[in-house]
Amino acid sequence: MPRGTLRNRQDCEDFTCGCLFMGTGGGGGIEWGTRMLDAALEEGLNIEWVDVSEIPDDVWTCTPYGMGSIAPPTPETEAEIKRMGLVDRLGDRAMEVAVQELGKYAAVEIGVIVAAELGAGNTPAPLITGVRLGIPVVDGDYAGRAIPEEMQGTPYLYGKDSFPLASVDRWGNVVILKEACSPHMLERIGKMMAVAAFGTCTIAATLLSGREMKEIVVPGTLTRCLSLGRAVRQAREQGDDPVQAAIEHTGGWLLFEGEVTGKDWEGRGGYMFGTTHIKGTGDYAGHTLDVWFKNENHVSWLDGEPYVCSPDLVAIVDRETGEGFTNTVIDAGHRVAVVGIKGLEAFRSERGLAGAGPRHFGFDIDYVPIEKLMEGK
Repeated sequence: MPRGTLRNRQDCEDFTCGCLFMGTGGGGGIEWGTRMLDAALEEGLNIEWVDVSEIPDDVWTCTPYGMGSIAPPTPETEAEIKRMGLVDRLGDRAMEVAVQELGKYAAVEIGVIVAAELGAGNTPAPLITGVRLGIPVVDGDYAGRAIPEEMQGTPYLYGKDSFPLASVDRWGNVVILKEACSPHMLERIGKMMAVAAFGTCTIAATLLSGREMKEIVVPGTLTRCLSLGRAVRQAREQGDDPVQAAIEHTGGWLLFEGEVTGKDWEGRGGYMFGTTHIKGTGDYAGHTLDVWFKNENHVSWLDGEPYVCSPDLVAIVDRETGEGFTNTVIDAGHRVAVVGIKGLEAFRSERGLAGAGPRHFGFDIDYVPIEKLMEGK
């Protein structure tokens, strides 16, 4: 029996709202996720997921996801696409093709889809891919948030290979990566394929048995995204504080409130890098918060001093609606609240911090658990 079902447009909106919040600034474009969900509804497809306990141990599972930068395309990029005469042949169906190509290469029947992460685009996309292929989708993912790299997912943490993988872009290019010498190189090669495709490609990877998948999946996260989005919307409709509703629902903390004064960013190597600058208002007047992102938010500074960092979550949301922002769209003038949420405990290990802590991202900062930073608040 399905664990969760998106029956109508309201359910889909609540689901993407929750995914966007947990995307911490990344996780794929909400337009992509919404478009796929809307199309499935219009076709009368059953959009549902199943509990991990219902998955047989011997079935093959795989993880399809979007790879590339969330940065908007430049006019130069669009001109080069036109000059090369590229035509979008696959559109939103590229992910389905990637799953099929991986199955063909590995000579296995893929029977279960597992999302790599949470995000307004990168969770609906594998969900709808499974629906269209008639393959069950697990109520869970491999990160408990959105992540920019292989090293922030549980397959890396527990030493599971993500190769072989199939990469398919919207132009119709198909690439099989048979083997990678390390997770870092797999990530680099994937990003270079996305760069070659002028921004993004879709990948099917991480072939695991049902038994192996159950050992490393973060269970129940699709259901939690749906209930989070619903809680935020209902609080707003009832005249309550949607940000507070989200904090209560996630067990998080209010880190800051203020107005975005600017955003410095660049697209480089298949990622969007930058820093969002926020000037405090209300109880936070006279203070500043700076949040650095690599697609997603990972390092923050309160009044110039290191504050909440990955693997804990830093979500910047609209102060009035409680809805999240991707770093593509957040800009000066937005009035925001910043919410911190405890990340996966397993990533606080030495190996976990080596792949997801502030030093992995190039900052000479000691990771301090968010609950310690929040003591007395």
